[in-house]
Amino acid sequence: MTAATTRSHGSARRTLHPPRTPAERLGTRVPRGLLVAGALVPLLLLGAWGALVLSRGEGGASIGTQAPAFAVADLDGNPLRLADLRGRPVIVNFWASWCGPCVDEFPLLREAAAAHEADGLAVVGIVFRDNSEAARRFMARMGAGWPAAMDPGEEIAQDYGIYGPPETFFIDAEGVVVARQFGALSRDDLDRHVDRLLAKE
Repeated sequence: MTAATTRSHGSARRTLHPPRTPAERLGTRVPRGLLVAGALVPLLLLGAWGALVLSRGEGGASIGTQAPAFAVADLDGNPLRLADLRGRPVIVNFWASWCGPCVDEFPLLREAAAAHEADGLAVVGIVFRDNSEAARRFMARMGAGWPAAMDPGEEIAQDYGIYGPPETFFIDAEGVVVARQFGALSRDDLDRHVDRLLAKE
């Protein structure tokens, strides 16, 4: 109803008006500046996300390239070097104890490590933005028997171009990245990536 309408009922006459907007009912008008700001905020957020993607992409571990080397101490204080695993297929998994999807992912990694032990498959965990005590408790609770290490200064995460956990890299015996999983691994994802990884052997 776009214009006032008059209805007659006997001698009574009543004028009906179009429904008022919420702003009109409150007796206020939305300032133009707020409308402009509301339109710009999503664009600014999108631009910030794009900048993050570009910055993380620089120097990241891309499929077909050599996996960035790292040398750190694991949660037990033992040296953990990717170079020491050369000649074996390797899964490098970035995770955190506060990461919900990691809870579902760990049993799958545990099963894959056991199933392909004869193939020399190695699993390595890199803890992302967490503390060592929480990480140790998480590893024990999940029954994870592979080594995991903290990432001081997030140097490894930056070298690999990590956005957030979980992310997983599949590295062949020559140290080349053959697959990358953004987000949680499903059983089908893991089987597909491991099959591709072992096919390179």
